[in-house]
Amino acid sequence: MLQKEETILKTYFGYDSFRPGQQETIAHILQLNNTLAVMPTGGGKSLCYQIPGLSRSGTAIIISPLISLMKDQVDALQSLGIPATYINSSLTSATQQKRLNGIRTNQYKFVYVAPERFESSYFVQILKEIDIALVAFDEAHCISQWGHDFRPSYRSIVDKLATIPNIPVFAALTATATKEVIQDIQRLLHIQPESVINTGFERENLSFHIIKGRDRTTYIRSFIDEHPEESGIIYTATRKQTDALYESLSKHGIKVGKYHAGLSEEERKQAQTAFLHDEITIMIATNAFGMGIDKSNVRYVIHYAMPMNIESYYQEAGRAGRDGEPSDCILLFSPQDIRLQKFLIEQSLMDDQAKQNEYRKLQAMINYCHTHSCLNTFILDYFHDASTETCGRCSNCQKRQEKTDITEEAQMILSCVKRMGERFGVSMTAKVLKGSKDKKIQNFNLQSLSTYGIMSRYTEKELAERIQFLIAESILATEEGRYPTLKLNRHSVDVLKGKRSVEMFTAPIPMASEADYPEDLFIALRSLRKTLAAEQNVPPYILFSDATLKELSRYFPTTKEEMLQIKGVGEKKFDQYGEVFLAVIQEWQADHPDVKPKIRIMDTPAPKPKKKEDDRPSHTVSYQLFQNGKSIKDIAFIRDITTQTVENHLFKAYKEGRPIAWNIFFTEEVEELILTEREKLTEPTLKELKKALSDDYDYTTIKAVLVKNKYM
Repeated sequence: MLQKEETILKTYFGYDSFRPGQQETIAHILQLNNTLAVMPTGGGKSLCYQIPGLSRSGTAIIISPLISLMKDQVDALQSLGIPATYINSSLTSATQQKRLNGIRTNQYKFVYVAPERFESSYFVQILKEIDIALVAFDEAHCISQWGHDFRPSYRSIVDKLATIPNIPVFAALTATATKEVIQDIQRLLHIQPESVINTGFERENLSFHIIKGRDRTTYIRSFIDEHPEESGIIYTATRKQTDALYESLSKHGIKVGKYHAGLSEEERKQAQTAFLHDEITIMIATNAFGMGIDKSNVRYVIHYAMPMNIESYYQEAGRAGRDGEPSDCILLFSPQDIRLQKFLIEQSLMDDQAKQNEYRKLQAMINYCHTHSCLNTFILDYFHDASTETCGRCSNCQKRQEKTDITEEAQMILSCVKRMGERFGVSMTAKVLKGSKDKKIQNFNLQSLSTYGIMSRYTEKELAERIQFLIAESILATEEGRYPTLKLNRHSVDVLKGKRSVEMFTAPIPMASEADYPEDLFIALRSLRKTLAAEQNVPPYILFSDATLKELSRYFPTTKEEMLQIKGVGEKKFDQYGEVFLAVIQEWQADHPDVKPKIRIMDTPAPKPKKKEDDRPSHTVSYQLFQNGKSIKDIAFIRDITTQTVENHLFKAYKEGRPIAWNIFFTEEVEELILTEREKLTEPTLKELKKALSDDYDYTTIKAVLVKNKYM
């Protein structure tokens, strides 16, 4: 099964095998089942409709919410020799008409359009006249009223599409969908439960970090110093923050771009193009720099302030590491962020019910910023993608061994705030503690205070960071205004009286990992890629991703056959660019004869012949292996899928009427206890039930009981 599609995968896209969920999604679409795929950003959602679009006759219509996404996708397809185009408001009327004529005469295999295009009866009529391969909704959460980026124009086209009789199948794809959103999309597009493919939300190459009590701009400058030449996005909550940070970093000689809705369309276009083409490596932006940013080599995403909800945060943070390389997602948190987000909700035009829903989501975001548990696990739990294992990568997992007691320093700071009459802000308090000779200190006679200079061993920057930390932990309060002043609260009193200790986690700036390839060769290949991309006026990552260039730098292929073994290099790409990249590698090798590749590709064993593809439904294959005596772990290993996927396959088979020996999952006593506990809950969700039970009961056991008793 899917042999033709596997050939397309290798020839056009340079991959030997499908990623989790891709094969199942493609199979459903080819069987003309309306399909929803929920996959993490960078999980290969585009291939889920591109491969069926190439495999089937006719034109694939892709509905996309952003102009930038359309152009990038079309550039990538055209670079592979695939006829593709887009139609949106950025084109002149003459260009639009020319492309519409091309659609009518079947010149394109893929056509990307904005949802507003369906308001044109002329465009709808053209669709009724042509052979359509499929219609795909990219960023499908936009059609759901419960989605974090709901767009009425995106949803309204569902009724318009119902008037087009020659659409054979719908495909919907998204990276961020809660249970409510998934159900809403299913209802709107008539998608059956068995055609919902959810591979989970975990991105194992991403490391999440929460930073509190640090001066944001100073932290960002330090981070950039540690990660020179790396590409990153810095998200701000407001245009004012974007402009201020842009000015600050530019003054320090850091080359950055900025993007927000207050800029002209031309300014935004220039900034985005410069970023995508690697002319600048850092973009400072509001969420107007939105969905579908396909740049694959973004190594970090920093949030200058807390977003409104976890869906938005995870989608924006997920723009890091799309190529699968290790990347950092950092959130700089301050209590003021909460007030800003509440203000934005109150000022919105949403009705009361929608506002309450947003407040619920905001509270989850606030909880994320304050949790001491694994950040990765917290996010997965939010999306009902339960995980009992910690990631070992996030700042919470890493900093448990880096706890420092700063109770004494906190008492000094709080005493100083009290003696300064609670009339000054962070900067002046830090100056007094340091013992600064600043004229302002003299003007207010603050040098006479007993706390003047009592922390002189610290720098003003270090003192300011500790004060910010006390604010973030609600041990110090601030009174808002143009110049926020520090105030004591009940937590301050507890610390001063010795009733409460203060522990500070030192959150070091994530360091770039040491390269396991010659960096000068990688730089040479990047330089060649940028030159070739500039000649074609496309972003460099469309030629090859950074991940592919790193593999070339590790293994030194010297022939076409060797280069085709590199992930991301297919026949089409090699025909266009292979020889020039091989030439650079050979020239570098000649200059470095003593440097050996990590593993000579030509010496690796030939791949084993693939077994004939089993054409039974995936869950049926897992169930049969289970009935034959294989353990869940063995099935996962044999089939190269997760144990969670195997469990879901078995439970699905049971729902279809196939027997399961439940005693391998739980005893009668355990079953009775879990069901009794469930009855006590007002909201008996899997997550709440897990909380109510002791740690002896894992998610698999609980799910098995619920499935057997038809609660799931």
